[in-house]
Amino acid sequence: MLWKEMKMYNFGEFLAQTKDNPALLITVVLTLAVILVNGWTDAPNAIATAVSTKAIPPRPAITMAAIFNFLGILVMTAINKNVAQTIYNMVDFGDNAHQALVALCAAMVAIVLWAVAAWAFGIPTSESHALIAGLTGAAIAMHGGLGGVNGSEWLKVIYGLVLSTVLGFVMGYVVVKLIGLIFSKVDRRKTTGIFQNAQIGGAAAMAFMHGAQDGQKFMGVFLLGIALNNGDTNAGMFEIPFWLIVICSLVMGLGTSIGGYKIIKAVGMDMVKLETYQGFAADLAGAGCLLVSSLTGMPVSTTHTKTTAIMGVGAAKSIKRVDWSVVKEMVLTWILTFPGCGLIGFAMAKLFTMFF
Repeated sequence: MLWKEMKMYNFGEFLAQTKDNPALLITVVLTLAVILVNGWTDAPNAIATAVSTKAIPPRPAITMAAIFNFLGILVMTAINKNVAQTIYNMVDFGDNAHQALVALCAAMVAIVLWAVAAWAFGIPTSESHALIAGLTGAAIAMHGGLGGVNGSEWLKVIYGLVLSTVLGFVMGYVVVKLIGLIFSKVDRRKTTGIFQNAQIGGAAAMAFMHGAQDGQKFMGVFLLGIALNNGDTNAGMFEIPFWLIVICSLVMGLGTSIGGYKIIKAVGMDMVKLETYQGFAADLAGAGCLLVSSLTGMPVSTTHTKTTAIMGVGAAKSIKRVDWSVVKEMVLTWILTFPGCGLIGFAMAKLFTMFF
């Protein structure tokens, strides 16, 4: 299926469709709510270390994150939209387009409920994993089994989970060791200013890659909702319009400005006490891991990637530098996300299809 086969491909037609179709309006509102929550809970990870080391104050950092989120979505979508394609093709809600659209709405509700609960406790849960779990749970509910799950696309999720955990940690460890080796004979006081500026650049790179990864995931869901509204239940190829990139970026930036500091504290301040050069190493490692994942079409968690990179940086100095009680809370949340959000998505899909 090509984008030209859909009934809507410009902003004016989209607004007209939304006005005339309550089901599409609800889907759009819920999807935007999930994007808002993603900015609320995920985007602050990109700037957490730069704020915690005082390389940049929180407010300018949040503004920078919003700008580079937009640039990441724009540039990476122009180069490679594999992540959006993976999400778009990951599940099948069945041949009934109306019920499929209702199930998609149910999945979005499940994701919002899960994410807000995690934010309330200050734990940087992964909206990427919540999105995947919620969609999968709803698809299972519609088919009464795994028939609605595209196994080949889901494998990319598993690969991404391993990559973001292992590679994030390893790259954080290796990068900070290399920096220490390169600057071993340089007076630490002379490098402070260098690494403060470098860390701002590293935080910008993390924000850019967050947009490239998470922005594409939610645009894939947005386009899936439009396709289902047009009666098309067969997943296929598509083009991402510029107006959708702008909308996703603005909503994600708004979410970051609302809830950013609580997550910044959990990731950048509580888990590991970092020096400026260590914060730069974590940002560089996290951004590099996200770049590899985006180019290969693996929908990874930016939270997972950044957090494990920070852990790797802390462990390079000493295992004792990592507050493992904070890490334990985060890992537990990640483990619970798939079954937890998946079950909520399943229940909501069953409930919604009964009444709508």
